[in-house]
Amino acid sequence: MIRGHVIGRYWATKRIDHVPSGAFLEVETESGSRIIAMDVLGCGEGEEVMVVTGSTAAAWLGGGKIPIDALIIGSLDQPSSAKKK
Repeated sequence: MIRGHVIGRYWATKRIDHVPSGAFLEVETESGSRIIAMDVLGCGEGEEVMVVTGSTAAAWLGGGKIPIDALIIGSLDQPSSAKKK
């Protein structure tokens, strides 16, 4: 998994039939690289997200038949600083 934050949004009014509804978001990773990831959750700019890539992303979206290799799987909340006893 890759952790990053959303820095932009791209709209695609024309898509191949098998691509699900959602936005394409530009995510800047912790290493400073940027990727475009499919977002089916409705994340927004500035949100911290977790992204899966490769066959894991494609498999979740339809058994590897969809040509998407990056998928946002979660929006991260702030880490808790309180320790559990």
